[in-house]
Amino acid sequence: MPKKIIRLTVRDVRFPTSLEQHGSDAMHTDPDYSVAYVVIETDQGMQGYGLTFTVGRGTEIVVCAVEALSALVVGKSLEEIVSDFRGFYRLLTSDGQMRWIGPEKGVIQLATAAVLNAVWDLWARSEGKPLWKLLVDMDPSKLISCIDFRYITDALTEQEALDILVKAQTGKQQRVDQMLKEGYPAYTTSCAWLGYSDQLLKQLCTDALNDGWTKFKVKVGADLEDDIRRCSFIRQMIGPHNTLMIDANQRWDVGEAITWVTRLAEYKPLWIEEPTSPDDILGHATISKALAPLGIGVATGEQCHNRVMFKQFLQASALQFVQIDSCRLGSVNENLAVLLMAHKFKVPVCPHAGGVGLCELVQHLILFDYISVSASLDNRMCEFVDHLHQHFKSPVVIQNAHYMPPKDPGYSCEMLESSVQTHQYPQGQVWKKLQ
Repeated sequence: MPKKIIRLTVRDVRFPTSLEQHGSDAMHTDPDYSVAYVVIETDQGMQGYGLTFTVGRGTEIVVCAVEALSALVVGKSLEEIVSDFRGFYRLLTSDGQMRWIGPEKGVIQLATAAVLNAVWDLWARSEGKPLWKLLVDMDPSKLISCIDFRYITDALTEQEALDILVKAQTGKQQRVDQMLKEGYPAYTTSCAWLGYSDQLLKQLCTDALNDGWTKFKVKVGADLEDDIRRCSFIRQMIGPHNTLMIDANQRWDVGEAITWVTRLAEYKPLWIEEPTSPDDILGHATISKALAPLGIGVATGEQCHNRVMFKQFLQASALQFVQIDSCRLGSVNENLAVLLMAHKFKVPVCPHAGGVGLCELVQHLILFDYISVSASLDNRMCEFVDHLHQHFKSPVVIQNAHYMPPKDPGYSCEMLESSVQTHQYPQGQVWKKLQ
């Protein structure tokens, strides 16, 4: 029988991470990691869970947007949605009135991601599979039917996308077995938030090295001399052969980015992440060209609005590492489009993660990318941040600095109800104590 969606609820859930400077960077100095948390319920008692990530104030606006979209979801059956998932994606993103506050960008797209993440979770649960396995097992033609190719066919046609998926069928089971045994390589950002003291930074780096981490990302961009000192310190800590990345979180103008990163080049960063405005595609291209002789790539994507912007970044050779985000783009549907475009343009995907639930979600996407799209681990890794996983029913599992494939059915974003209630804003106990 069809599983009809009878209810959609959304809650504002926030964690006071700013108290200890977790997540602090050059532009977001006091983030309170938060989610708009969505639960959809069916008439058969099944539930799907989804979320989108924010950093505190403004989460209530995303909640309002989710509530506005809910009328397009409630009353539909899961079978009806997935039989024409492309059509359902367009229904949410192209509503004749609500698209005016997008289209496909900003708050309304964050809300769309939360809703669609819950739908994908429900679909995977109904099939009894973790989401990555649902995707890996899906017929390539069915996968293609979930993607909206509007506006990107000049870069990737449906036939080209299908050919990529069909070609990757060869050796797929061996890659599944490899991932189940070894996991997907990760890097850590937990050691070097901008607000951390040197003492804490040293302790966290030491612990990470002892735990087998070999790839480290450092936040930069607030003060050049301090960045030089901190990058020198971390490079000495991790040694010459481990990998270092730096992240400015959109702090600089284009010329300033080139000058600043050139000063940090001696510490051999693999990439500079978000060197300037996330909307400045040509600016990123200029930076990429200037830094190429130094062997430093440009990485961006966590605040890239949609597949169209990623298309242009790729066409302009403006990035050397694609950083998809499970909640910034329009859920799995739009991320599939970006994974396939990145493969065509031969640019490795290294997802953004961290926050609340981003690690839990994006691990599914990068596993699918390796198994069913790229078939490569060259210059590829997925971000890991060791915060707030204890609030999830199926938290990520890291072994030897690798993401181990989730085994529980769904998209891994169901939160513990006790955590949701105590952190719901503003009425949860945690927030009442801080008032």
